[in-house]
Amino acid sequence: MTRALAIDLGGTNLRAAVYSGDVAALRMLTHEAAPATLEDFRTRLGVLAGEAGDVAAIGLAVPGLVESSTCRWIPNLPYLDGQDLQKLFPELTVAVGNDAQIALLAEAVEGGARSLTDALLLAIGTGIGSAVLAGGRIVAGAQGGACSFGWACADTDDAGEDRSGWLERSASGRALDAIAHELGLANGAALIAAARSGNGQAIATLEAPMRHLGTALAGAVALLNPEAVLISGSIADALDVMKPPLLAALRRQLPPHLRNIDIRPGAFGSRAGLVGAALAGAAGAGWRQIR
Repeated sequence: MTRALAIDLGGTNLRAAVYSGDVAALRMLTHEAAPATLEDFRTRLGVLAGEAGDVAAIGLAVPGLVESSTCRWIPNLPYLDGQDLQKLFPELTVAVGNDAQIALLAEAVEGGARSLTDALLLAIGTGIGSAVLAGGRIVAGAQGGACSFGWACADTDDAGEDRSGWLERSASGRALDAIAHELGLANGAALIAAARSGNGQAIATLEAPMRHLGTALAGAVALLNPEAVLISGSIADALDVMKPPLLAALRRQLPPHLRNIDIRPGAFGSRAGLVGAALAGAAGAGWRQIR
């Protein structure tokens, strides 16, 4: 078994752990601010690899587009754009992937999609990421950019935007924060709490973003026919409130034979990226092949 340094790199934070064969026993090294420059990134990961001890590999989850071991587009960490991470750390085997795809790896190997060969994962936080398991393999696409579900659109009048798609602007955590502010609430979490407590205005306000999400999701379900849709990220904890309007919108746009689609939270929650990075690091370049 390959011991690996697992890195879950977000736009603002970095988490690192050591993997020795048991995801339940990941040894946490740090949870800190994301490096601000390429040199800081290279130096910090080098230090963490030293602290990890006898590791032969690094597994990384990054918030953007990855092709093989090269970061193509990391909007919140642009210093990584065009960087081949294998060349940055030549002494180690590097496995790197989009954070949603890495989260799906965790769920497919050890979590909520363990028994499935076909599944769709939505990582809903500040933005919306996604990943697809098809025939036991995580789909990458021609250039690593498959399953960018935040860019799904169900509004033909939308003008588009360079940095975020229609669905992200309509139904992400960022969108829920904006809706909450209109009601005088602090953020999306407060909006969810109000809906959970029975606040009629909060419940009604959630209908539109969930209708947008369900309508767009119907297209993906019709295209892929997954066995289940897994929700990860901060929204996963709010499924008790959000699932009814989401399912209603989803089923309304599906043929009868697809309406029994299951929507469930992922097993690892916010840990999915770190667990997946550990598994990817141990598996190496072929980490997308699950079954």
